Amino acid sequence: MSGWIIDVVERAGYAGIVLLMLLETVFPPVPSELVLPFAGYVAATGRLHPAGVLAAATLGSLLGALAWYALGRRLGLGGVQRFAASHGRLLTLTPDDVGRAQAWFRRHGPSSVGLGRLVPAVRSVISLPAGVARMPVPAFVGWSGLGTLAWSALLVGAGYLLRGQYDTAHGVVEWVTRAVVAGLVAGYAWRVWRFGRGPQKSTL
Repeated sequence: MSGWIIDVVERAGYAGIVLLMLLETVFPPVPSELVLPFAGYVAATGRLHPAGVLAAATLGSLLGALAWYALGRRLGLGGVQRFAASHGRLLTLTPDDVGRAQAWFRRHGPSSVGLGRLVPAVRSVISLPAGVARMPVPAFVGWSGLGTLAWSALLVGAGYLLRGQYDTAHGVVEWVTRAVVAGLVAGYAWRVWRFGRGPQKSTL
């Protein structure tokens, strides 16, 4: 699994990182926690430049965040809730998730967009209330960019610094990676199966 991720990053380069991070922002089972450290590893081998990896990761995440922002701005609060209730199964996006993101945005204001990019459970959905509130696009991009850059730098830096450990412990890393992916897929499947089965309580 780790070899596959590294191979994709090596073959597709910066464009592959942009695509993977775009998918990570929109589609839950694609984890930045795995993609970015291995992208950092590839950068440490000299095949990619660390600054380019960071720029590609930030761009991909911003594109995904802007998609969620546009959806929130277009549909409004009621529309987003109805979308989550009717079409959120594959994205495992429930009205509860929308409500929590809305509460986070109200509590912290525009800075919540940047802070939310550092919280895995909030990373994607925080863009929705920003769109609903019609937060100015330059401010949204600026705060999202800061949060995304910090998150990406942390994970890419970890992969870059741990290159030697990966080289000497490839087997262990491979099994850990498979376990993480299996856990994420199982959690995603569980959320899809449970979607809409329990009572939906909105915090809005």
